[in-house]
Amino acid sequence: MQRSQVTSYPKDKIKILFLENVSDAAVKKFRSHGYTQVEKINRALNESQLIDAIRDVHILGIRSKTTITDSVLAAAKKLQAIGCFCIGVNQIDLRAATQRGVAVFNAPYSNTRSVAELVIGASIMLLRGIPEKNNAAHKGIWQKEAKGSREMRGKTMGIVGYGNIGSQVSVMAESLGMRVLFFDIENKLPLGNASACRSLKELVSKSDIITLHVPETTLTHQLINKQSLRQCKKGAILINYARGQVVDLKALEQSLQSGHIAGAAIDVYPWEPEKNGDLFSCPLQNLPNVLLTPHIGGSTEEAQQNIGEDVSVKLFQYLETGFSDGSHTIPPISLPSQTGAHRILHIHKNVPGVLSAINSALSSNNINIIGQYLKTNDLIGYVILDIDHKISAKALSILRDVPGSIRVRMLY
Repeated sequence: MQRSQVTSYPKDKIKILFLENVSDAAVKKFRSHGYTQVEKINRALNESQLIDAIRDVHILGIRSKTTITDSVLAAAKKLQAIGCFCIGVNQIDLRAATQRGVAVFNAPYSNTRSVAELVIGASIMLLRGIPEKNNAAHKGIWQKEAKGSREMRGKTMGIVGYGNIGSQVSVMAESLGMRVLFFDIENKLPLGNASACRSLKELVSKSDIITLHVPETTLTHQLINKQSLRQCKKGAILINYARGQVVDLKALEQSLQSGHIAGAAIDVYPWEPEKNGDLFSCPLQNLPNVLLTPHIGGSTEEAQQNIGEDVSVKLFQYLETGFSDGSHTIPPISLPSQTGAHRILHIHKNVPGVLSAINSALSSNNINIIGQYLKTNDLIGYVILDIDHKISAKALSILRDVPGSIRVRMLY
């Protein structure tokens, strides 16, 4: 389709702000698409800083350390969408974003391989007791022995959370000759020869390695605690590359010191420093056979490249076509473009009669609808309208006056 060059808001006026050292792939992608006002800051901002920075921003890109509250969203009058260049979206008040008509996108699959590979690598290192031997060698102590050093083959991998990452760990572990068990609150189809457990207790009591791949929710808060650690098989290894609040680190420290848990790999923490170089404290520091890493499970060059491209594409589609597939806040719509029309997006409260009011308002003004699609969620409705381009400016004004309207935007 040949679109008009005159749009309701030219690309060179759209302000884009990237925080937390978002991949340069995203910056280059936006600039190559004609968006010139792109600013990148290599750190997170606190709430007050973000409120000041976001007032005139149309697109915000963040990773996991930036918290988007209702207060931040209230200050962002021009904000159209937020791109989370990471797996999770728990750092955003999704309900507030939905009510304000702000689209939220993320990249749920782009770094699954990076995390899964590190889980397997950490498992091998811990089974072989490498952290202790490495530390001894650095101190000039020769510690060549086989005692306590074990192979992956024949052991049992217990996966808590059988989603994108957990299922990939499952395949990789089985390819190394491991037996795989998993536990998930939802029914999941096992891959390969993996078997589902009926409870967390059953899984931890049978597993040589326990790896966590769950979101941070009220149900998963300190899921691994004194009780669940006591239920673990003696000599088991625990890996947490999920969320910091999932494990009670004090309880894990005690279990490691007693020898009940033989080793641990932790990549996420209840509290994490804001930027590189800041002091970091953890109860597990200086314990033998413990791997501590600074939240780098998904931080590979390949993953960051994939995430940058994935989220950028979703943002482009929403900005330029209104497509909302993959959004956590805006109902998913992908209406094909119509020739000889202008496209208007209408976001409104999910109350009865809005679509009827839209159609009545347009019809009473002799405005012809060429294409239309509506979808709703619990809080809002989203309509894409393709109408006669000759009277689209008038239609835009009419639609803003429809009761329940939250946002109205003309694309082209």
